[in-house]
Amino acid sequence: MSRDRDASGRARNSRPRDATGRPLPRGAAGVEQLPDDLALSGAEAVDEAQRLLDAGRPFAAHEVLEAGWKAAPDAERDLWRGLAQLAVGLTHVQRGNARGARSLLTRAGERIATWPGDIPHGLDLGGLTRAAEDLVARIEADGVATLGAADLRLRLRRPT
Repeated sequence: MSRDRDASGRARNSRPRDATGRPLPRGAAGVEQLPDDLALSGAEAVDEAQRLLDAGRPFAAHEVLEAGWKAAPDAERDLWRGLAQLAVGLTHVQRGNARGARSLLTRAGERIATWPGDIPHGLDLGGLTRAAEDLVARIEADGVATLGAADLRLRLRRPT
């Protein structure tokens, strides 16, 4: 099986994807994908990730937050990693994967809750930690199928 590769030889998957990030058959209509070379400032990444969460696309929000993680100053990378894990946890909820959702949401909540530095970009780390913990508790009590689209639209920034 041949793999899609970019000019440098890195593997790329050019197959279309559904809203949860799952690959679709070639030629199928999928959702708009983000460019592989996405480069945003931290504030822009938070804005774009929020737009995608609001649109019900946590997988795409994860890709934006992962790009933010890779581009962040060394001192902020662990925080961005936690934010990306949070979005992946929401993606697992969307896909109906309770075990993956619990695992990623737990790790994300712990990583975000223990952030020791100044909080950048107006992020609501306390609110995000509580949201992750609440989702895990609800999954454990009632199952992942009881969570709806509104439950996945977390607010990344503190209310102003």
